[in-house]
Amino acid sequence: MKLRSIITFAFILITANVFAQKTYTNEIGIQTDNDSYLLQGSDRYYTDGYYMYFRHALSTDNSPSLQNKVLGFEFGQKIFNPQSGSIADPSGVDQPVLVDRPFAAYLYVGSTLNLLYKNESSLKLSAQFGVVGPAALGKQIQDWVHDNFGFYHPSGWEYQIDNNAELNLSAEYKRLLTRTESLDVSLDAYGNLGNGFSGAGIGPIFRLGNFNQLFNSVTTQSTVTRNTSVAPLHNNEVFFYYKPMLNYVAYDATIQGSLFNKRASNSTEITLEKEPFIFSNQIGVAFTANRFEFDIAAILQTKTDKEMHLSEQWGTVTGLYRFR
Repeated sequence: MKLRSIITFAFILITANVFAQKTYTNEIGIQTDNDSYLLQGSDRYYTDGYYMYFRHALSTDNSPSLQNKVLGFEFGQKIFNPQSGSIADPSGVDQPVLVDRPFAAYLYVGSTLNLLYKNESSLKLSAQFGVVGPAALGKQIQDWVHDNFGFYHPSGWEYQIDNNAELNLSAEYKRLLTRTESLDVSLDAYGNLGNGFSGAGIGPIFRLGNFNQLFNSVTTQSTVTRNTSVAPLHNNEVFFYYKPMLNYVAYDATIQGSLFNKRASNSTEITLEKEPFIFSNQIGVAFTANRFEFDIAAILQTKTDKEMHLSEQWGTVTGLYRFR
């Protein structure tokens, strides 16, 4: 199995360098997250996520400092459950509490504006409008996946977070710190503000391999561009990366419930107390080849609420197709 993996990755490296670099102004793609991708047999906490993206490069002709500018639109869903997706008794009679992370789903549409500067700093502004609760269809999606792919039938969604509409804003800043021929280090920081998610985080990004400048790279979701005045460092990117991050959580509606709405008297939702600080590690590989772009990673992070019995882990796979 190890030899097969080495041969497969070698083929990817060779393929990625065969194709010549071309400029594309649009891309469309999907991302899927699941804890089962790590082959640990787990089905807990952030257990499933689906996302669709469309990005379009804008002109930077009138800006002396911008090298690239990308407008994006996205649609996504996140699904959360406790240590198991099958909870018969949430109180855990004669055993530890089973709902150690609330059942919840978040469904949203959003837009991003990515400003990428010639000095290899970037500012990505995001806005999302969505809903947490039964209207986010978490139960229906998890039931369908489990029933059609031979898994156990989920139970316990009657205790999920109640419906609440959300507006969430975000700003993310990246900046190159240092670079050698095959290794560079960047700073990554973000801030979230909204009635669903509020907080901030900071950490470095280490890249090893054939990577491009931050204004035209997988790292900053900016491989589409209209500006060809600066040649990329490589025709195609193929690099490993490591991204540790310290996160501060001010509010998380998928754990704490609605920020404003009063809980109904007949509600059966179970809410818990969030952890204020979370440390996450992301390690992955990213590469481009002709019109295609891929990012494959594993994420491991500490507990997100105070009742959790275990830490979190999941895999993520992103694939995009670029066109003119």
